[in-house]
Amino acid sequence: MESGRVLLVEDDPVYLELLKANLIDSGYEVIVAETGAEARSLLTQLAERLDALLLDRRLPDMDALRLVAEIKRDRRLALLPIVMQTAMTAPEEVAEGLAAGVHYYLTKPYRPEALLAILGAAVKDRRAMRRLEEDLRASVDLMRHIDYLDAWFRTPEEARKLAAFAARVFPDPGRLVLGLSELMLNAIEHGNLGIGYAEKTRLIAEERFDDEVARRLAAPEYSVRRAHLFIERLPGAYEFTIKDEGSGFDWREFLELSPERATHTHGRGIAIARSLSFDSLEYKGCGNTVVARVAV
Repeated sequence: MESGRVLLVEDDPVYLELLKANLIDSGYEVIVAETGAEARSLLTQLAERLDALLLDRRLPDMDALRLVAEIKRDRRLALLPIVMQTAMTAPEEVAEGLAAGVHYYLTKPYRPEALLAILGAAVKDRRAMRRLEEDLRASVDLMRHIDYLDAWFRTPEEARKLAAFAARVFPDPGRLVLGLSELMLNAIEHGNLGIGYAEKTRLIAEERFDDEVARRLAAPEYSVRRAHLFIERLPGAYEFTIKDEGSGFDWREFLELSPERATHTHGRGIAIARSLSFDSLEYKGCGNTVVARVAV
């Protein structure tokens, strides 16, 4: 399978050819735009076929964040990962992009390995979201009749399928499924399996993360651990509680995606869940319990 289909927006012809060659050599299908207007047209045509947008911060005909705003208003494109290339590295400038919905950053100059790592993370997230959408469409539309649910899950696959099923309680399940999945995967990886942030960074860089998750799931000390999803219908809202059997973590720095982590290959899940899926999100105790609410 190809690495992914990417729309590359870059007006410098030399830099464009270097990037394009690098991506094609790594298995990507690359579609090129040199202006914001050209990118807008291609995005409209290819909305459901793209895996990521690689966008330069400075476009010749418009502010790149204006294009980002248009993308986020289009329901077909709202979840398309945007990787922003920029030489504007001041924290407030990166924060402006994060607030607009850019969750992946490359600061110029960067090495080819950095490009492939961050773009690979974006494409992987896009494909995971597509799997969730497929599971969501396959779910039975009976969840809206449930006032309370207690379900357990142990593996990432169980978490994704349960998230797709549970999201059906809400009139707009597509809004909930990504946030639920991110919080539930966090309960497995960082909670029950005890994989810390720095360790996950290293394992991803070494392309060993999925293997390590599988190894720990089979290990005696972890194989008995379960995480739970509790859903309760409240007056005017649904409450989702996710609890794992881990030792917890300091969640406070992950509630928002900070400029310092914008170039990392992971660490966006909680912030994305909080900003896109739920009206409120609160971690309790040592961090092994999270309560999220959405109004109806």
